[in-house]
Amino acid sequence: MHGNVWEWVEDIWHDNYRGAPVEGSAWTEGGYSGRRVVRGGAWYYDPQNLRSAARDWGETGYRLYDFGFRVGRTLSARAGTLTVAPGEP
Repeated sequence: MHGNVWEWVEDIWHDNYRGAPVEGSAWTEGGYSGRRVVRGGAWYYDPQNLRSAARDWGETGYRLYDFGFRVGRTLSARAGTLTVAPGEP
């Protein structure tokens, strides 16, 4: 889902992707520790910004109607259950 609000993600803001993790994990070291990445644009943005590749930042204490988050959960393997990690089909 995108285009409703900017979604907070775990990554610390960096000006570029040099040195970013290549396996898809959150980038939680270095950068600007007081800023976090937000993705997806908000409801009032132009269509080109309403996509998950749209990336910006917010101060960690910032609160406003156009910032939100999505709750995720990793399920653990047990007898008779399915394990699904974020990003896996």
